[in-house]
Amino acid sequence: MNLTITGHHVEVTPAIREYVNTKLDRVIRHFDNVTSVNVILSVEKLRQKAEVTLHVRGKDIYVESEDGDMYAAIDSMADKLDRQVLKYKGKNHDHGHDTLKHQQPTEL
Repeated sequence: MNLTITGHHVEVTPAIREYVNTKLDRVIRHFDNVTSVNVILSVEKLRQKAEVTLHVRGKDIYVESEDGDMYAAIDSMADKLDRQVLKYKGKNHDHGHDTLKHQQPTEL
């Protein structure tokens, strides 16, 4: 898995990089088909914004979050991403596995 963390108008310090890494590890544990993750941290006046694009086989999952504090924005982004990954994983695993409902009854 490739992890890219970039900052727009903000310096990505080792502490922020480690914080993002630990938050994303929690999310990626749910799903092992992640090919790459792009994280963009940006600051515009009083808005702290964190956005992530998670590339999985067949789909890209995009989440963004804004807050007054960068760490709070990263927390919110990780929570939203966790919900999206679980939703995608549920849809992906539930697809087409319910064969008992679709079988025709047999005549005796």
